[in-house]
Amino acid sequence: MTSAAPSPRTVLRPGAVITRSAWPEGEVRSVHVVRIGGAGMSAVARLALEAGLAVSGSDSQDGQFIAPLREAGARIGIGFDAELIAPDCDLVIVSTAVRADNPEIIAAHERGIPVIHRAAGLAGLLASRDVVAIAGTHGKTSTTGLAVSALRGAGHDPAWALGAAVPDLGRNAGFAADPATGASAGESLAVVEADESDGSFLAFRPRALVVTNLEADHLDFHGDEETLTAVFDAVTTQIVDGGALVVCGDDPGARALGERAAARGTRVLTYGTAEGSDWRIVTETPGERGARAEVESPRVPLLLDLAVAGHHNVLNAVGALAAAAEADPESPLPRLAAGLGTFTGASRRFDVAGTVAGVTVVDDYAHHPREVAATLAAARGIVEGAGRGGRVLAVFQPHLYSRTRSFAGDFAAALGAADLAWVLPVYGAREDPVPGIDQRTITDLAPAGTLTPLEAREEAAGQVAGAAREGDLVLMLGAGDVVELTSGVLAALEQSAQER
Repeated sequence: MTSAAPSPRTVLRPGAVITRSAWPEGEVRSVHVVRIGGAGMSAVARLALEAGLAVSGSDSQDGQFIAPLREAGARIGIGFDAELIAPDCDLVIVSTAVRADNPEIIAAHERGIPVIHRAAGLAGLLASRDVVAIAGTHGKTSTTGLAVSALRGAGHDPAWALGAAVPDLGRNAGFAADPATGASAGESLAVVEADESDGSFLAFRPRALVVTNLEADHLDFHGDEETLTAVFDAVTTQIVDGGALVVCGDDPGARALGERAAARGTRVLTYGTAEGSDWRIVTETPGERGARAEVESPRVPLLLDLAVAGHHNVLNAVGALAAAAEADPESPLPRLAAGLGTFTGASRRFDVAGTVAGVTVVDDYAHHPREVAATLAAARGIVEGAGRGGRVLAVFQPHLYSRTRSFAGDFAAALGAADLAWVLPVYGAREDPVPGIDQRTITDLAPAGTLTPLEAREEAAGQVAGAAREGDLVLMLGAGDVVELTSGVLAALEQSAQER
């Protein structure tokens, strides 16, 4: 047995913003969602709408999720205003980004309206279902989508909620594939992306909990790796009786988590390439737009044909398959495996934006060194598989000053796998600038000439167009607004091709 871990901090505890840590027990008919335009917050709003609740909300600016929510019946204002909260509002739902001085929070407190966190909202809306929760430092969104696809392949129509747009699913949350039909009769399953960034995944009591990996991240909230590890240990104690923890045995952090959980009596299953894994990847063959893998499962050998590329996605698929099999042990494994092949990826997860003059441009959300390394490895496999002598080029936008400071050397090493790479100014998001932390914090740690710092994000298009050649693959990497540069890169490539 390991020594007692420190008590994890979590925003689910009542404090200056939230007043409750769980969904109210009385009837809830009307909810207000602050920062409703975010991927995670919009998922809660979508489920609330499909559950028949009246939904209002607000955000500081418009975004891709707001128009669909309005079309579905939500009343949404741009800008924060206490008047947006309906007179009959029963519950206010917030994200970690919402502060105590928000006028809507002040009004909710004055009116005695309970305020809960997004994760508590999800847990409340899905309380009647067996939950498959997907956690981990990386890969949650794709693994969640893969698990939904696997269950659909076996005839299920689970509810789901995740933190990105997924074209295959039609929307980022729902009670059923067709929102017009409502929840399928007798359907009792739900799959959720469980967020460790603020410890809020402690809201869930899953039947199956997948941990794709566990390594340092979100230290701006948790403070140190010890506390981050403690919150993962805590969530493993939330698994319901008869449930299971599913961990990637190839990842040291996840494997150690599983060992500690097993020592406490939790049933643990492992997946990966290592000998002795309960779900073992025996062979793996990369393709230009996907992968094939042979897997030894606890029941029968399986062949997976995936429409997503990279070894990391093979691991994600096997973790999703193991979780789906735990959610419904009666489902035939070949049908679950076949369902995986229908998943073509989440938005900004190796999302091909276009090809100009033989140069392919890909958007990807990678914002942690391990994610950057995995995405570059997948890109390398694609260009080498194509056999046209192509190179891998990368434009990377660091996300958060704290993350840049903590992982600068790791970012430099990961980006070194590209043939050419440019680093944009840091996207601060919720953080104020930190003196001395910028793009050069990363590039100065790389061998001279291998990484190029850019003074302005607008320089990226010209740099890429001047360097790219036929057969190259260009990665636009980061969790900030680097995606807004992609159209300019494609246009610059088009202009460069016309001028040749």
